[in-house]
Amino acid sequence: MKWTLPNILTVLRLLAAPGVAVMFLYFTRPWADWFALVLFLGAAITDWFDGYLARSWQQESRFGAMLDPIADKAMVVIALLVIVGYSSMSPWLVLPATFIVFREVFVSGLREFLGADAKRLQVTKLAKWKTTAQMVAIAVLFSRDIFLHHMIDRSIGMDDATLSGILDGAIADEVGLLWLAQARDAAGYVGLALLWVAAALTLITGWDYFRKALPFLKEPA
Repeated sequence: MKWTLPNILTVLRLLAAPGVAVMFLYFTRPWADWFALVLFLGAAITDWFDGYLARSWQQESRFGAMLDPIADKAMVVIALLVIVGYSSMSPWLVLPATFIVFREVFVSGLREFLGADAKRLQVTKLAKWKTTAQMVAIAVLFSRDIFLHHMIDRSIGMDDATLSGILDGAIADEVGLLWLAQARDAAGYVGLALLWVAAALTLITGWDYFRKALPFLKEPA
């Protein structure tokens, strides 16, 4: 295997996947959320660059073709586990995350079973849009938690009545809680909407892969 720049970027993206979860073991929030978001965004950007550079520089390789989808799936699945784990387990978040994880496991198992025939299941443009929607949704959901925990830090020592009064506009907002609450809510709604879009695309592309794989799953006559 040649250590080309595209392959190095792919390996770094794979290593960044568990790093997103590790951030929450060694840093307090919201810093853990900030570091996880930066790490996730950096990895997402390399997802575009490694493929673009490999094609432009004619450095496409079997190693990169094998590792690239693994790195993508690891990034998405681990980030979703972290977000769901630190959430209130809302079904509006858990359900699309479950659909996404199920599809990724299903398609990975399908490709492993097909072996050499799996190369006939080409990645479609819709599947690429699915990956983009997943990564954007996850980034927005990380930002929601950043706004939330900055709110928590700024409201330390406040009683419930004071906090409610600031958010209702009855008390002067001297520490900037109101815009953080608005940003948190906006990021939450947008992130959830994008995650449901990603889940829908995930199920559609998963069905498409299964339909294309059916001829290879039939018993020999």
